[in-house]
Amino acid sequence: MKKPVLTKKILLYVTMSFLAVIFLFPLVWMVMSSLKGDVQIFRDMTSIKAFLPPMPNEVDGSYFQNYIMAFERVNLFRYIMNSLIYTIGIIIFGLIVNSMAGYALARFQFPLRNFWLAVIIATLIIPPESIFLPLYVLVFNLGWVNTYTGLIVPFIANAFAIFLFRQFFLDFPRELEEAAKIDGCSQIGIFFRIIVPLSKPVFATVAIVLFINHWNDFLWPLVVANDDSMRTIQIGLQYFMNQPPIQWGQVMAALTVATVPMLLIFIFLQRYYVQGLAHTGSKN
Repeated sequence: MKKPVLTKKILLYVTMSFLAVIFLFPLVWMVMSSLKGDVQIFRDMTSIKAFLPPMPNEVDGSYFQNYIMAFERVNLFRYIMNSLIYTIGIIIFGLIVNSMAGYALARFQFPLRNFWLAVIIATLIIPPESIFLPLYVLVFNLGWVNTYTGLIVPFIANAFAIFLFRQFFLDFPRELEEAAKIDGCSQIGIFFRIIVPLSKPVFATVAIVLFINHWNDFLWPLVVANDDSMRTIQIGLQYFMNQPPIQWGQVMAALTVATVPMLLIFIFLQRYYVQGLAHTGSKN
């Protein structure tokens, strides 16, 4: 009995490792290409050298020449800071608002609770692009165009995040809350002193989802942040790629810089991410 199980596990690990390598190929190629000149990028394209760093004698200048030139050609640092402020702002305020909404839907009894939950979930089928025009008119009338407020506020509430929090809190042991009430703790105190510290997995899961979604945002920042000083990294990359002459090594360097934050976030929070997804089951 043990041998077939062991064989299945080995086959599973081999298959998953093979798929992981395949999915990593584009990322490795991008990073390696960012260290090369354009001529060498196209020369190595048809061989295994495309996934290997250049030899010292093949480097014109330093390995990081493309990165230096990319930052000199456009204000990449400013674009990255704008994206960090935009994304982190949505994450911080989104975690507070969505977690409280999810907790209310999981714990409080109020009229039409299931109806409002259904309405929130139903908003997931609405394409965000379909509401951009009225949303832009609202932001414009409030004077929030080319401001961080206009970028952040419309996306603080998130239906998927509310649903994840609600599912997680349904499984949260009520005994801890009842013990806190006996000790005289208020409802808001219970949430921030007991619920939040013990809910790291779901908070990390939502943080990763929000970060990936909004770090890659293109259309909304393009509409609302049309000033160069307010461009996010995705808009900045498009501007950079349309600026002649196109140097593909520098383009790969800029793309690598834009990818690093997402990789770091996932690497450091992946343990909580898996735990969060495991706990947000199908309990009703």
